[in-house]
Amino acid sequence: MSGNVIKNNVMKNNAKGFSKTITLAITGASGSAYALRLLECLVAANYQVYLLCSSAGRVVLDTEQSFKLPASPDAASDVLSEKFKAKAEQIKVFGKEQWFSPVASGSAAPKQMVVCPCSTGTLAAISQGMSDNLIERAADVVIKERGQLILMVRETPFSTIHLTNMLSLSQQGVTIMPAAPGFYHQPESINDLIDFMVGRVLDHLGIEQTIMPRWGYQS
Repeated sequence: MSGNVIKNNVMKNNAKGFSKTITLAITGASGSAYALRLLECLVAANYQVYLLCSSAGRVVLDTEQSFKLPASPDAASDVLSEKFKAKAEQIKVFGKEQWFSPVASGSAAPKQMVVCPCSTGTLAAISQGMSDNLIERAADVVIKERGQLILMVRETPFSTIHLTNMLSLSQQGVTIMPAAPGFYHQPESINDLIDFMVGRVLDHLGIEQTIMPRWGYQS
């Protein structure tokens, strides 16, 4: 029976034409450019993306990128789909209290999730299992289901509280990936720095990428 269920789920995903489904959450930390670039790359990799964005995340998108993401999940899905030339249903936005969305349950949630950028407030809530909104709940589900959770934390300097929360999550298998791009590839623009971090995220997700030069392979 279980084999048939797994087979049916795989067939359902293939029928939609997507390689895989992933959850991407955007919070109010600075670094919204990372999120937009990551979303662009996920769409290009033929991933279906369940996108969650906090109210503060929408403010930061507008402030840093002059990009106004509608509060309505359906309208936001349409705007992002048009921006990134996504297929039908490839980008699905869910509101912070849509508790019946797939990401809220271990029986339906994707096994991979990235919070990019991740505020230290969201970091703290996830580390304590608060689940007061859909972003926190989705992260809690991925942790309890032994999935892959990546947090691109953006803050400086880190306090002892921040470091303690990161340690706690790291010990549970969560990948802590601060937004700290390298410079060994001799970046020439802000976009090069953005691609460095997004490339590292893609590496950890197992998605082939060429946007970031690798150490020792520069021509």
